[in-house]
Amino acid sequence: MNTSRRIFLKKSALAVAATTVLPRALFATGEQEILTGIQLYSIRDDMKKDPLGTLKLLAEMGYTNVEHANYANRKFYGYSVSEFNKILNDLGMKMPSGHTVLGKGHWDESKKDFSDDWKYTVEDAAAAGQQYVISPWLDQSLRENYDDLKRYMDVFNKCGELCNKSGMKFGYHNHDFEFSQKLNSETVYDIILTNTDPDLVTQQLDIGNLYNGGANAIEVLKQYPGRFESMHVKDEIASEGSDGKYESTILGEGIVNVKEVLDFAKKSGGTRHFIIEQESYQGLTPMQCVKQDLENMKKWGF
Repeated sequence: MNTSRRIFLKKSALAVAATTVLPRALFATGEQEILTGIQLYSIRDDMKKDPLGTLKLLAEMGYTNVEHANYANRKFYGYSVSEFNKILNDLGMKMPSGHTVLGKGHWDESKKDFSDDWKYTVEDAAAAGQQYVISPWLDQSLRENYDDLKRYMDVFNKCGELCNKSGMKFGYHNHDFEFSQKLNSETVYDIILTNTDPDLVTQQLDIGNLYNGGANAIEVLKQYPGRFESMHVKDEIASEGSDGKYESTILGEGIVNVKEVLDFAKKSGGTRHFIIEQESYQGLTPMQCVKQDLENMKKWGF
């Protein structure tokens, strides 16, 4: 390691320590606050065109927490960590979590270590005040057989250790294949849950995505109580042409029985972060949808 890299890491560690005291304390006491937020992928086109203007509109709607879905070249939506922090702070917003895919190339098996690129991801997440670094995908190459998937869960646990050093936890967000694909007669999701350490790796249960995999949110919550510190709040209707049988819709207008799921998750799932996500809009604009989503959540007491 060269001198400039060593100095940079030392400074980064100090900055991270200063920004993560609260998240670490919350995990230590188990008194993590309950919050409602929005996954910015819901309004991805708006964020691409005008991230600052879109965030202002979200703040005016009443959103105070966002979850990013765009981190590249050490920037969030084209802004450095400090720039994005200032934007959120000026709007009275926080970013407790974010989505960045942990890919095969981020782990060097020969060195038994993460790539610098992934280490930067974790450093920047901590500097942004995140409590969770969430990977929203598991590449097909990592789940072609039981042994490979089980082995990769060790990487998930190691990533949890890495995040924990900065006062955060690593998390995984499901789609649908986790419930429909089986290896050695076990679903991919069961393999993930039984081979990850709950103290290091949390699950962000997407209560809509799983329907296309033939699963039911309440049953999953019952099977693994306390494992779901974060949740993607989503409702589903019959698809109007998307790849799956179902597509997302405004909360409360579909088949998920969202309020029942939320109440159960808060009571038995260990859920404290309720993150709204809608990806299909049935003729409305994304901004119209997420405004109604938040209003419905407030009616339900979230």
